[in-house]
Amino acid sequence: MTTADGTFPATETPAGETMEALRMRAAQLEQQVRSLGEQSRANLIRAELKAEALRAGMVDLDGLKLIDPAELSWTEGGEVEGAAALIQRFRRAKPWLFASGSSAIAAAPPPSQPPRQKAALEMSHDEYRIARAALLRRL
Repeated sequence: MTTADGTFPATETPAGETMEALRMRAAQLEQQVRSLGEQSRANLIRAELKAEALRAGMVDLDGLKLIDPAELSWTEGGEVEGAAALIQRFRRAKPWLFASGSSAIAAAPPPSQPPRQKAALEMSHDEYRIARAALLRRL
């Protein structure tokens, strides 16, 4: 049932809203969905860039603010493409933001040893005097 101008009359829905109000609400919800989609893509790009930057040895992730993410592309599956290449170009352009490469041989840290007390024969005269006074105070 339409009016003379070809539009539907503003009828009341069971919830008490008019059709025009429902259309406006639907448009608002569509805008929110678009906005959330853009935010999720931006978050995904940021996460992908952070992961690639950490793999490349970036020292300070604040340097990612200098990268223009517009160079990245999306695959049909919704994956970010080109982040690794972008980070490599950035590394060549700004090498001071990245840790220097280490040698191929990884050195193991020395094993920890519990602290041992110094023997009296290894002490200087002043060290011996201080240690003896501390020992006598405890008695």
